[in-house]
Amino acid sequence: MLRGLATVNLYADDVAEAARWYAGFLGVEPYYSVPGPDGTPGYVEFRLGDYQHELGFIDRRFAPPGAANPAGGALANWHVDDIEATFAWLVEHGATEYEPITARTEGFVTAAVVDPFGNVLAIMSNPHYLEVLDKTGPF
Repeated sequence: MLRGLATVNLYADDVAEAARWYAGFLGVEPYYSVPGPDGTPGYVEFRLGDYQHELGFIDRRFAPPGAANPAGGALANWHVDDIEATFAWLVEHGATEYEPITARTEGFVTAAVVDPFGNVLAIMSNPHYLEVLDKTGPF
């Protein structure tokens, strides 16, 4: 049974550059890093948000054989408090629109970008997230 989100991993050709870009976006530095065989970062990981979810970046050289490279596939939506400002920041800093800001049902709004490293980053205004946070409190 699924118990909760542990780590969302994305791929990047340049993990050091991905770490720099995401540190600027997230406002925190990675807390964990593993060098690859050539000494450059092979993996970095951030902890973020109310529940300290993990967002990691893996050097694309370590992707499984035959892994698709184009953006797309499953979306992990990250709750944000201001979807318009977050979307604008991402696009202003080199991401490209994948899905425009779209109202779904009452209170649920989604959007997605392709980051400069070819990964889809989905964001969402989600009232259910806020209800759970209100009941449990942050980490």
